[in-house]
Amino acid sequence: MNKFLYLLYFSCLCYSCQTTREAFNPDRKFSPGQLNKDYSLFRNILEEMHPSLYWYTSRDSMDHYFDEGAARLTDSMTEPQFRTLLSYTVSKVGCGHTSIRSSKQYSEWLDTARRQQFPLILKFWKDTMVVAVNLNRGDSILRRGMIIQSINGRTAAQLMDTLFNYFVTDGYNLTGKYQYLSTGLNFSNWYKNVFGYSPSFTIDYLDPYNNVQETVVPLYDPRTDTVRRLFARRRIPGPEPNKRTRRQIDVFLTRNLQIDTGLNTAYMTLNTFEHGNHLGKFFHQSFRTLDEKKIPNLVIDVRSNGGGDATNSTLLTRYLIDKKFKLADSLYALHRHSRYDKYIGKSLLYRFLMDFVTTRHADGKYHFGYFERHYFSPKRTHHFNGQVYILTGGNSFSATTLFAGSLKGQKNVTLVGEETGGGYYGNTAWMIPDVTLPITGLRFRLPRFRLVVDKNREKNGRGVPPDVPSLPNAEAIGKGLDFKAAKVKELIQLRAVQK
Repeated sequence: MNKFLYLLYFSCLCYSCQTTREAFNPDRKFSPGQLNKDYSLFRNILEEMHPSLYWYTSRDSMDHYFDEGAARLTDSMTEPQFRTLLSYTVSKVGCGHTSIRSSKQYSEWLDTARRQQFPLILKFWKDTMVVAVNLNRGDSILRRGMIIQSINGRTAAQLMDTLFNYFVTDGYNLTGKYQYLSTGLNFSNWYKNVFGYSPSFTIDYLDPYNNVQETVVPLYDPRTDTVRRLFARRRIPGPEPNKRTRRQIDVFLTRNLQIDTGLNTAYMTLNTFEHGNHLGKFFHQSFRTLDEKKIPNLVIDVRSNGGGDATNSTLLTRYLIDKKFKLADSLYALHRHSRYDKYIGKSLLYRFLMDFVTTRHADGKYHFGYFERHYFSPKRTHHFNGQVYILTGGNSFSATTLFAGSLKGQKNVTLVGEETGGGYYGNTAWMIPDVTLPITGLRFRLPRFRLVVDKNREKNGRGVPPDVPSLPNAEAIGKGLDFKAAKVKELIQLRAVQK
């Protein structure tokens, strides 16, 4: 009998969990009263805890944006609609680490939802948008590299002017926003959130003779994409890779070192500074190899590196820099804990860490004194003294910006590409818990520390500028060329000739 009851209970529990999961409605609407409660909490937590809320936007202006958002809560909204409203408000802070995320339930639903999408993935820069991928594979008109003039009558400039109001960035940086809009389905999703979808889209484009032409394209529906299904069914002959092999592939794609003996150049690809990738061992082995082989040129590609642990970025810097350096002139938080701690993820852990690493100064702020005082020295063993070329772009963010910024201006270092997405003067980060709004379940990131890297740098709200700009163009995108890597190769060859 006991076993029977246990099985009955277990079955009911499984059924209950399944019913709850199936019962999730992504189109559920929240009442104005519910939205106002979550919105008030969102505003109060930011005003109490965010150390850079008024760094790039004045208090009066932020109050205006907060009030403007609250005034729009007069009707029921779905979660995506409320997220769009919060994203508009939080973008005015000018902090790339303070972003709005879907609820956990909505995120789980998105993982399996096969939704219709805008059919083009576009590459954006300044007033230009170019086709990078056409999801409608049968479309023979809008090909890769084709310049799009307008979508449903909206030009590239008009689209970006509107959509950029919903994306976060450090300060006044635009490169990160261009890159974000150019990545994956971000444009598709935000176009839907802001403008809404129609069954089809009128696209004005430039043909190969630079004449403006018009075409109408339908939404892309993955459920009816027979070409994609056929491709998915194809399998490469041979056994499936085992877990260890898959892990090795993942690690290689995350960070690797390759040597071009013909050009006498090493290429280090580094897509993260996060824990779990054994970067300390990787750096040690890589620079030992460069030392043993006497490689004179090193290219470090951090274009897709969104940051991670500053301990790792600092270690890499020590293998390259020619002088002592600090990570921070100032690094502080406003408070150690909050009256809203129950909504802040891992609040007890962060409170313990804050008590352990910070000291309250006369300015009333809690300073992380170690990084304000400590100077890091260059590595003595296997230090690289050859020519260094660092590839940067809009996705080079956070700890990656600290790395690039520390080496900016060094005689043997050349930054190639585009301005970094992260702030050169400083940022707001270090400890970044998630805050969960109790009614809608929406989450937002709450960076706790304000960092000024070097108070003598220009406080212009921009990223680290490249020494040698290498900007996108339609021809390179059409041919699938890596124009930044090509620019580095050109610089290396030119230097070899000059010798």
